[in-house]
Amino acid sequence: MIADLGVRVREERRLRNLTLDELAAASGVSRSMLSEVERGSRTPTVLVLDRIATGLGTSVARLLRPESPDRRILLRHEKQDVAQADGWQRRILSPVVPGVEFEFMRTVIEPGVDAGVFTPHGPGTREYLAVESGTLRLSLDDEVTELEAGDSVYYAGDCHHGFANPGAEPCVYYLVMDVR
Repeated sequence: MIADLGVRVREERRLRNLTLDELAAASGVSRSMLSEVERGSRTPTVLVLDRIATGLGTSVARLLRPESPDRRILLRHEKQDVAQADGWQRRILSPVVPGVEFEFMRTVIEPGVDAGVFTPHGPGTREYLAVESGTLRLSLDDEVTELEAGDSVYYAGDCHHGFANPGAEPCVYYLVMDVR
């Protein structure tokens, strides 16, 4: 899987006619880390993978899974891509289809865990979030909002956005991202 990820990162970079140095500047990820990821010798963290995708103007899903041109795509639970870090898990529920930069995710953050701050996506990127259970502390640049089960929010994705669970139970939320 890590080798496949490296191949897809390289392919996406070359499709955009970017050098490693240009992608490093666009993503904030060092040239050496990008080179190691492309060679399949290093597994990036979820935050680093998101920064690479953002630098490429694409989604994490596109880096994890090849495109499928099928008109109907069924992703069984065991076939869905999962990105994990200490205390949280992001499951990608959407397939990767040609010409569409869209990602649908389910995230679980354990109590007291801060999943970190994600870098701004390109101008025009939109994100829609709905909390299924627990409490989510959402930071958008310098503005912090606490969301409870049943709350939803839309925001422009071209800002720094952070996700944390200040509550005593796991937080489960769904996020839809329309990348521009």
